[in-house]
Amino acid sequence: MHDFIALLRQRYHAVLNSNPKNYQPIIEQLTLVEAFFRKGKFAKNLPLQIAIIGPTQAGKSSLTNVFLQMQSAGVSPLAGYTVHPQGFYHGLKLSDYKNVAAYFSPFVQIENTDLRRERLDCYTLMQLENSSFFLPPAIFWDTPDFDSIDSTDYREGVLKTIALADVIILAVSKEKYADQTVWDTLKLIEPLRQPTLICVNKLSEGSEEIILGSFKEKWRDYRKDAFPDVLPLLYQAQTKTPEIPIEKQQILFELAKKVQREKHARREQKFVQTHWQDWIKPLRAEHETYAAWQVLVDKIIADALKNYQRDYLNHPHHYETFKQAIAELLLLLEVPGIAKTMIAVRNPFKKLRRLFGKKSSGLAKNSNEINVLNSLLNHTLTELAHELLDKNTHSMWREISEQLRQNRANFLTDFNHAAQNYHEHFQQDVQLAAQGLYQKLEEQPLVLNALRATRITADAVIVALTLYTGGIGLHDLAIAPAMLMLTNFLTESAIGSYMKKVETDLKTRQLEAVKTQIFAPFSKRLHDLPNQLKTETHFAISPSQLADIETQFTEKPHGLRLL
Repeated sequence: MHDFIALLRQRYHAVLNSNPKNYQPIIEQLTLVEAFFRKGKFAKNLPLQIAIIGPTQAGKSSLTNVFLQMQSAGVSPLAGYTVHPQGFYHGLKLSDYKNVAAYFSPFVQIENTDLRRERLDCYTLMQLENSSFFLPPAIFWDTPDFDSIDSTDYREGVLKTIALADVIILAVSKEKYADQTVWDTLKLIEPLRQPTLICVNKLSEGSEEIILGSFKEKWRDYRKDAFPDVLPLLYQAQTKTPEIPIEKQQILFELAKKVQREKHARREQKFVQTHWQDWIKPLRAEHETYAAWQVLVDKIIADALKNYQRDYLNHPHHYETFKQAIAELLLLLEVPGIAKTMIAVRNPFKKLRRLFGKKSSGLAKNSNEINVLNSLLNHTLTELAHELLDKNTHSMWREISEQLRQNRANFLTDFNHAAQNYHEHFQQDVQLAAQGLYQKLEEQPLVLNALRATRITADAVIVALTLYTGGIGLHDLAIAPAMLMLTNFLTESAIGSYMKKVETDLKTRQLEAVKTQIFAPFSKRLHDLPNQLKTETHFAISPSQLADIETQFTEKPHGLRLL
């Protein structure tokens, strides 16, 4: 799951600039939970982590110095003064914090004096020389604000630090406690279930009860867990430094006892469960668009095949393939005065194939079938383009339309080549049909002799030979009077029913050949068009990837369901 969340966060970052929707809240959720998963890998070897968070001008750095009992954190009246996580290890040995670097990677640890606002992928760690009365052994983190105009730039460091924390201190002032960013942040981190201390800073006499009451009401609106400990801090006009009341000075020790790292995995699951549907909603939309495209392509291809049957296979004037089989049959007949070259060899058919077979590939040039197929392709591409114009439910439709337009010329060229290759290879089926008819005629000697004796047959043989020498095309063959009369003669003869069966079988094989050799490869290319879209504009996470991760994490140990 950790790897998938990292991938999902990367994809959200990639599409953020190209998508009009504001994905920043989801990116923050993914950044936080990705870091929380990462913490789980090191949790057993990490010391207690305490982080103070809050909006601008809430007094975080001043409060940090109070808890540390020294002037360690930089204090400034300027909003956004702190832009890097700054850690202070208190009461710890060097070995206690070595895993912090592994957790923060690819962020790097640098010296406090080397911090620069233009470099945000870093943090500092400093050892406290004194021992603070308010702190248990821990690393105490002062963090940047989460609400200034520039906070988006350094938000990742804030979220990483929050995810690392075992205890959260939220510092707010009486002016800032009701800000929406405060409550958005509290809502965001709720599934982590970190023991929390609310420090309401800069309170004036008499305002404490009103502000804390209002804070408690908003907590019930945004959070479902119990209201946390509160540390009200009155404004100190002389020192301008908050003072922790005596009864609250050990509060962080108490909160440290509430840390439950053994429940870390369950809280990972809870966080994912809380946000999962929102995270994958745009993925689902892409998948629905992808699936709708597949359905559209299947429908268009199915329509094209039906039109091929209507406009060619079942068309009384355009269908010419069976006429070609009759022409092949004529070349097998030993007709006096015509087939002298055939009489000298045992298998006259093969002899004629050597004489005329090289010409058969040229039959496709003037074929009705090739013309019908190319016309159907143009119609199919035009129909798809029109369908896409009417679809504006997702940006992918527009991108698929552009891909279709860019690939149109290649589609036309490749389709035509596939049709030519199919036509040439299908001549074998035509020849097999002719041989079947010839064998059936041999079983009917009266019909065979009648054919050889008629002038119509001699004329038809001449037409057939002319076809193979390039003198006429398949369409001319189909309408030649001699061929029409010969076909009628055979139809009305004893093999008439067999001829109908041969023609039907030929059409069946022809339809299957066109489907598998021409339309299937073309359909696959159309199906794959969405895979050619720019990854900067869509998530590019396949339905199978999503299904795999959901299957893996649907059932968790101890009966806990993730999804």
